[in-house]
Amino acid sequence: MAYDEEVAGRIRKMLSARPDVHEQKLMGGLCFMVRGHMCCAVSGRGGLLIRVGPDAYPSMLGEPHAAPIEMRGRMMTGYVRVAPGGYETASGLKKWVTRAIDFVATLPNKVKKTAPAKKKARAAKRKK
Repeated sequence: MAYDEEVAGRIRKMLSARPDVHEQKLMGGLCFMVRGHMCCAVSGRGGLLIRVGPDAYPSMLGEPHAAPIEMRGRMMTGYVRVAPGGYETASGLKKWVTRAIDFVATLPNKVKKTAPAKKKARAAKRKK
C-alpha cells in the first residue's frame, strides 16, 4: 500500500517555512525529518507515525485515534500511529505534527556524518 500523497502534501505545506526539514522515503512511507531526527511519517500501512517521546507515550495512547506501533515484533515506544480520523481536519493534523516537532526540539541537532578522509581517498583512487 502506498502512502497517502494528499496527507504528505498537507504536512509538507505545514513544514515548508522550516529550513531544517527534509523528506526521506522510509518504512514504506514518507518520513519528515526535522533537525536530522525522524519527526513524523505518512505510513504506507495507513495513518501517521508521530514521534512523541517515551515520557509522553503512555498519555498519547489514551488520545482518540492513537495506537501503539509494532514493527518486526517490537513495540516502538515513543511513537504512536494516528488513524486518519485523528488528522482529517487541519487542526487535528496540526495538533499531531506539532507534538512531534515539540518532542524533536528537545533532542540535540544531528550532524550528518561524513566519510573519514582515508575512506574518501580510497574511493577517489578506485574511481581512477
